[in-house]
Amino acid sequence: MAGRYDGDVLAGDWRRRKVIPEIDAEHDMVVEDADSGFCGAVVGFDSGAVVLEDRRGRRRNFPLLPAAFLLDGRPVTLRRPARTPVPAARRRTASGSIAVDGVRAQVAKASRIWVEGVHDAALVERIWGDDLRVEGVVVEPLDGIDALGEQVREFDPGPGRRLGVLVDHLVPGSKESRIVARVTSPHVLVTGHPYVDVWQAVRPAALGIAAWPVVPPGQPWKEGVCAALGVGEPADMWRHILSRVDSFADVETPLINAVERLIDFVTEPR
Repeated sequence: MAGRYDGDVLAGDWRRRKVIPEIDAEHDMVVEDADSGFCGAVVGFDSGAVVLEDRRGRRRNFPLLPAAFLLDGRPVTLRRPARTPVPAARRRTASGSIAVDGVRAQVAKASRIWVEGVHDAALVERIWGDDLRVEGVVVEPLDGIDALGEQVREFDPGPGRRLGVLVDHLVPGSKESRIVARVTSPHVLVTGHPYVDVWQAVRPAALGIAAWPVVPPGQPWKEGVCAALGVGEPADMWRHILSRVDSFADVETPLINAVERLIDFVTEPR
């Protein structure tokens, strides 16, 4: 019996367990099921099991149990890889531009955009407000453009103090076109749209109507629209119009082009 139990059988760190590595079961990784000997590449997962495919195209499912697989002849525990987060789609503003997150509104620049009235200003804010705040451009409503020439002189535009003006019903031969023609400063850009009022620049489909009503000459346009649509007051009609505008897609292209040109003009580097 001598030598049968030579040495101390309890010597050494006999309590330490062998650590089985835990690894991600990546696609096309070749492993062997330790119990059955089935060897194949990882091709997917199904109800908590990994799907292996051997070289003959046969597929089998194996539970993801501890130390259930061999990788290069060594026991491993396979785990399903964490899903890679899908990047969130970039947020866009109502004007269609890419939103700049985490940027505060800039201090207002000396340059300005003027529009004919409060309705024009509210519509521009609804669609381009985010863009204008990032650029530090203020939109100011006028009470019509009859005194535009005098107001431009008082503003005193210059290279670092540009002025953009949005005009309703800017069509050849109109009163508005004659007024605009007298503004000649290179630091002022006047653009406009062909509609009688900025209301009409909102697409009829956004309001659920087929077309804007035709108002006979000599009748106030807004009141005529309200009468045709069965709305009591222009203020009520305007609230309804503005509530139906969510983005540039709800207004007509001539208005979009006119406002975009003004923004580019007043924000152009000196």
